[in-house]
Amino acid sequence: MPRAQALIVSVLLSILPGCAVITVADAAVSVVATGVKVTAKTIGAVADAVIPGGDDEKKDE
Repeated sequence: MPRAQALIVSVLLSILPGCAVITVADAAVSVVATGVKVTAKTIGAVADAVIPGGDDEKKDE
């Protein structure tokens, strides 16, 4: 019986690192996606500030 328990523990331990890798990769993708979103909003705000009257023309139509 101890041999079967050792096999079960080995299988379970081999699965855990895979979950950790997926979690770390998912966290990295979330960080990059947030960075891209913030950068895009910043670029949009700068473009709105640099281009005068961009929104005013659409409201007059």
